[in-house]
Amino acid sequence: MAVDTSSQSVAKAAGDSARGRSRRPGKPEGKVRRSLSTHWYAWAMVAPVTIVIAVIIGYPLLRGIYLSLTDANERNVARSIGVNEIPATYEFVGLDNYKEALSGSQFFETLGWTLVWTVSCVAVTFVLGLALANMLNRRIAGRSFYRMFLILPWAVPGFVSVFAWRFLYNENNGLLNQMLGGVGIDAVPWLNDPTWAKFSVIAVNVWLGIPFMMVALLGGLQSIPGELYEAAEMDGAGPWQRFRNITMPGLRSVSTTVILLSTIWTFNMFPVIFLLTRGGPGEATQILVTQAYKFSFEISPRDFAQSSTWGVLILVLLMLFAAVYRRVLRKQGEVW
Repeated sequence: MAVDTSSQSVAKAAGDSARGRSRRPGKPEGKVRRSLSTHWYAWAMVAPVTIVIAVIIGYPLLRGIYLSLTDANERNVARSIGVNEIPATYEFVGLDNYKEALSGSQFFETLGWTLVWTVSCVAVTFVLGLALANMLNRRIAGRSFYRMFLILPWAVPGFVSVFAWRFLYNENNGLLNQMLGGVGIDAVPWLNDPTWAKFSVIAVNVWLGIPFMMVALLGGLQSIPGELYEAAEMDGAGPWQRFRNITMPGLRSVSTTVILLSTIWTFNMFPVIFLLTRGGPGEATQILVTQAYKFSFEISPRDFAQSSTWGVLILVLLMLFAAVYRRVLRKQGEVW
């Protein structure tokens, strides 16, 4: 009996030794596995939202990519007429839609104006937002009132603001032309002339975007230690030197983020263009997203394949911009 017990002990020790060798304590576990085992509760809380977002975004994205590879339009998609069900008859055409979009002049002409629109809006919004943030960062009388007043465009729904501006721009009865007429200046065709229409839509988008830019930059300004300005002033640095050497470097992390977000939002700013000019006069103010909408809902027959193609191209352009932007920031030492 003692021999049996001894044999069992030896076998158990050998088994433990073998299991110890198989575990290899020096080898680290996988990052995903370790994260799941350590933070399983957090993953469980995030999973439902992640799944819902993946379905809401993933399905339309995959569907759009698929349609861009077909000749789907209003006449050959599945549809119902009364009690009759007509099956889809569209066919797979590969990259023909992309070749058509990229070989014609319409896409690149629209892209050119979209880039001008985006750069102009972001640049003007950033400069004015920074100027207002600097002003509100100082101790001036009525600072709280000014903050509330300047945030007002952000609080009003976007479509309401655009319709208000459309009324102001009315060539015959608009407030702007009435004010110009009061000082003897002829009425300006704000929305009926291509050049003035471009200026008008940029002005409206800047007006809508300034509050976000101002609030974000104001938060960045308030995070810069005041001791830096005091030390620089004692060393004889002027306002411009303090702004260039303290303010701008201190705002770098905030400004890079808001510029990226503002660029993406402006590039896809459908409501301002659509509600104010509908891309007109002619095609003067048409940007990529409004043109994609036009393919699906305004032309006859509605071209779902071409609309999806333009949507995929917009996504690719924005992804390329974000990748290049991130690469440039990393080279400059920014962690993003």
